[in-house]
Amino acid sequence: MANQLGKIDHIVYLMLENRSFDHMLGFLYRDSDNNSPAGHDFDGLTGKESNPNDLGRQIQVYPIAAGATDTYLMPGADPGEGFQNTNYQLFSNDDPAAGAVPTNQGFVLNFKSAIASDLAKHYQDTLPGTQPSQIMGMYTPELLPILSGLAKGYAVCDAWFASAPTMTMPNRAFALAGTSQGHLDDHVKVFTCPSIFGRLTDKKIDWAIFGYNREPLTRLDFPDTQHADDSHFGHFRDFQAQAQAGTLPAFSFLEPSWDATGNSQHPNYNVAAGEQLIHDVYYAVRNGKNWGSTLLIINYDEHGGNYDHVVPPSGEGIPAPGDGTVGEFGFDFTRLGVRVPAVLISPLIKAGTVYRAPAGAFIDHTSVLKTIHERWKTVPLTQRDTAAASLGDVLTLTAARTDDPLEGVAIPVANMHHQNASTPSRLDKIHAARVAALPIRNEKGHYEEASPPLNSTSAVTDFIRDRTAAWDQHLQRQRRARSQAKVK
Repeated sequence: MANQLGKIDHIVYLMLENRSFDHMLGFLYRDSDNNSPAGHDFDGLTGKESNPNDLGRQIQVYPIAAGATDTYLMPGADPGEGFQNTNYQLFSNDDPAAGAVPTNQGFVLNFKSAIASDLAKHYQDTLPGTQPSQIMGMYTPELLPILSGLAKGYAVCDAWFASAPTMTMPNRAFALAGTSQGHLDDHVKVFTCPSIFGRLTDKKIDWAIFGYNREPLTRLDFPDTQHADDSHFGHFRDFQAQAQAGTLPAFSFLEPSWDATGNSQHPNYNVAAGEQLIHDVYYAVRNGKNWGSTLLIINYDEHGGNYDHVVPPSGEGIPAPGDGTVGEFGFDFTRLGVRVPAVLISPLIKAGTVYRAPAGAFIDHTSVLKTIHERWKTVPLTQRDTAAASLGDVLTLTAARTDDPLEGVAIPVANMHHQNASTPSRLDKIHAARVAALPIRNEKGHYEEASPPLNSTSAVTDFIRDRTAAWDQHLQRQRRARSQAKVK
């Protein structure tokens, strides 16, 4: 059927944290021999996949048990992430030779190292009794009824890969700018490249970034978002209100809550809280006035060290951004990251769809950019989003569906207290550091330096709120000054 992307006036994009495809959706169609009701093949788990432990014993994948105290905190520690850890998980070597072929056989051994490192540093993220074998534990559709229900009820992408084999911030930069400017870690202070938000502004097309319960971190990532009007930013409650009123912009980007009690699903935080968030985003859009013309995209920025059996694509078919930046560690960005969960939701999508790129093409985070370019004729940002496959072909129905695949589905509840709940997460600290680095002048014209308090999550939240408010006032003074200068 013909691509119906032209009927989409609103793209809503929720990007969650650090889970692999197999870990969240690998067992999605296990009861139908990895075939969907629409007759599509599904690259899921067979149950025979395995990884060796330090004794050479093969540890097979297994379904996470329901009803346990820590069911929704699996795996019981934060797996290794970043470029070297990902290399080890894929190649069993953190510095693979040129041309080496991944085997995806290093996950158990790498998770053992991550547990040992956490315990040695006294981070207290690791749950008591956590074993390296837990990295082979996979969620079932019964444990994730919201994500799985949407994946079955609309479309699941079983070949969506992170844009780079590394951690969060570089992949989020690829998702919104088509490049990480060579960076492979989370420590870069700010990217200096244009983003999709600037491209949309150039076309006079509206956009918004929504933090969950604090000012969005993404606002600080790019020059064209840092200096954008405050009307482009809000909290989740603002997103819900705009969806209900039918006033969402063309492109909305949603962040979860980053802290240990939040809903980002970052290991080893409460996965059930993320199910609640996915539910709330879906119904905000579905019950809003523009449901018939909306495409909702839910995916994860990177695999976060969780097991996946599929070897990521590499080689000539994966272009580097070509933006003149040089990759850290000599990496050339012609290899994608590990496969991540991705679900596409719209009443113009046939139920039971398993969506993949056409032969010879690829889907990564920049496919969202490609879809925006295709829909609104925005200018591509790099060679990566120029080459990526669009998602438009998933929209095949000419008439909007009226059924609700989640009707009667209960949201899982896990009333548990994370043992490290009051300690700021890594993304909390990144957010605070970026806010602290904002060049804010006071009323006397002097720049005010700031040191973020990192003693508790609540202190970080207050700091981000107050410092961002000061930044807004600073920008308003700048705009008034420029306006007055033009009048003169």
